[in-house]
Amino acid sequence: MHMLPELDISEYLADPNSKKASEFIDHLRDTCHGPGFFYLKGHGVSKKTTDDVLAIANQFFELPLAEREEIAIGESAGFRGYTLLKDERTNGRIDWRDQLDVGPEEPAPELSNECPPWLRLRGPNQWPHSLPAMSITINSWMKLMHPIGMALMRALAVGLGQNANYFDSRMTPDPYTRVKIIRYPPQPEVGGSGQGLGLHNDSGIITMILQDSIPGLQVMSEGKLIDVESRPGTFVVNLGEMMQAASNGYLRATAHQVVSPPPGKQRISVAYFVNPRLDSRFEPIELPPELAVEATGGQNADTNNPVYANYGTNTLKTRMRSHPDVNARFYSDVKLEDLE
Repeated sequence: MHMLPELDISEYLADPNSKKASEFIDHLRDTCHGPGFFYLKGHGVSKKTTDDVLAIANQFFELPLAEREEIAIGESAGFRGYTLLKDERTNGRIDWRDQLDVGPEEPAPELSNECPPWLRLRGPNQWPHSLPAMSITINSWMKLMHPIGMALMRALAVGLGQNANYFDSRMTPDPYTRVKIIRYPPQPEVGGSGQGLGLHNDSGIITMILQDSIPGLQVMSEGKLIDVESRPGTFVVNLGEMMQAASNGYLRATAHQVVSPPPGKQRISVAYFVNPRLDSRFEPIELPPELAVEATGGQNADTNNPVYANYGTNTLKTRMRSHPDVNARFYSDVKLEDLE
């Protein structure tokens, strides 16, 4: 039975220059070169905090549908808000989940026609009016997650033979951090596809996932899908295609999916996306020779799904494909191939 590795970041957070931290860096690099998915413990986020995040997520999905629909993602050029069940697609097939997307809190920018369209991604979140604690709980959690994400980026930089601050200028100021608060309800016992979320690679940098106790996440490992059980006190971490491309394929964006829960159950997960500034670029890194020989190329084989070096273009590509309603309303003038 294949199992995901478990990495402890506590020694690295305590002293990134210690011997234990160096061991963590090597383990992190080798894991991201190999399976590409792992459990992360020792991150310092308390059980009470993660319990509060899962509890507020459950409260949101218990709200009347009409209240959730009031903050529909189709009203937001920034792809912020609620996505109805069956309103999102992966590989052209319907995903059986609904979710709330949020990002950095900021006013909508005033843009001219000359501005790159990915600047439209910035703007305000949409929160449920009858659940005021939600914005406080989620924003507080995001602030705790940010330094963990930065620590992973710095450890990876060192592991790839670079200075620890190699990625820092791309990550600050104003990173385009995102959170997805996701519910996977059961499907009808007759006629359901079983697809909670279709098989895919994440498109960005690093994803950290908080899972509840209901299984469903599956990761491709050595040609087979393996179940990723929930482990209390950990986040499940994986890399996106931009880190794969930036390392010329040395680091891996691993394919994964979510299967729907059994009848009578629902699954909650909260995904935190460690993202850079929208204007940042991730060009291939000059790797040390011993790593470069194992870097086989980071670009997607599918020519219809290129990995763009500019983060704003790359993330807009993914969002437009997943949400045709937002695309039709706010991005009908955009041709992604013209943005690079």
